[in-house]
Amino acid sequence: MYVPVVDKEQNPLMPTKPQKASKWIREGKATGFWKKGVFCVRLNVEPSARETQPICIGIDPGSKREGFTIKSKAHTFLNIQTEAVTWVKDRIRTRQIMRGARRSRKTPCRANRQNRARGGIPPSIKARWQWKLRLCDWLNKMYPITNFVIEDIKAKTKGLKCWDQSFAPLEVGKHWFYSELGKIALVKIKQGYETKKLRDMLGLEKTSKKLAEIWEAHCVDSWCLANWLVGGHTKPDNKDMLYLKPIKYSRRQLHMLQSVKGGIRKKYGGSISNGFKKASLVKHTKHGLCYIGGSGKTGISLHCLETGKRLCQNAKAETIRFLSFNTYIRRQVISPQS
Repeated sequence: MYVPVVDKEQNPLMPTKPQKASKWIREGKATGFWKKGVFCVRLNVEPSARETQPICIGIDPGSKREGFTIKSKAHTFLNIQTEAVTWVKDRIRTRQIMRGARRSRKTPCRANRQNRARGGIPPSIKARWQWKLRLCDWLNKMYPITNFVIEDIKAKTKGLKCWDQSFAPLEVGKHWFYSELGKIALVKIKQGYETKKLRDMLGLEKTSKKLAEIWEAHCVDSWCLANWLVGGHTKPDNKDMLYLKPIKYSRRQLHMLQSVKGGIRKKYGGSISNGFKKASLVKHTKHGLCYIGGSGKTGISLHCLETGKRLCQNAKAETIRFLSFNTYIRRQVISPQS
């Protein structure tokens, strides 16, 4: 995987090989740093050249998994498979139930106000497109992106109210994403059947196992879309992937869903854990690279960066070194052909 390069003012330049990046760091020409879980280098000197090649991001949206490919004519810099944001709808429903339960009690409370959740894009659909937009904005800060190519999705109408009522929000959310993406770089749209033609022309196959952590699940389509625009390859040159899973944040709650014995309220939710922002990428003296979880009376909770599994609950702040802010669980998936 190529290492992203930025100048002194954080402007992205063309990526470089890991060997050259290590040499720059040893000679003092560059400084290594983490940008939300990806290692980058920042040049301490003026770059020898600022010319950049066209770099495209191919996007294959999905209901459960999604594919992103960052590619130029010469190299495939990065393949990303992500999990879609699917839990917002359930959380909104839980919030509505608990709010209704509180208002039905015989206790003084404020009067009902107009439902502010009505109108606009539903939270569950908006969260899905916002997650894609955040990823594209994050990648644009590491690579000099010139174009986006995205496979268009269309909602099917069936003449049923329970089904068709979600048709318009999906279309609105999609066009909102396209307009916001256009503020970053040029956007081109391909239909699903056009992506299949590109895949067949290159002799590539897409697996039917949509949840599998393999390149052929989603990145095959995103790679075909990016290669269609910038060209340069008749077969994939890099099938290694970075698998990302967004971390679920819990909002600060005054009342838990169930009352605690003794009437003592537990501290729950929030974004700060003993001075560290939750999900931040840190390095611990014992557990190495991990991310911040919750906090308790005994210390800070640390979690594995690849699986999200909790490593400990009693880490001390003095044994932790902050590296970067973070919003997802990540792991490297190496292709057997590499």
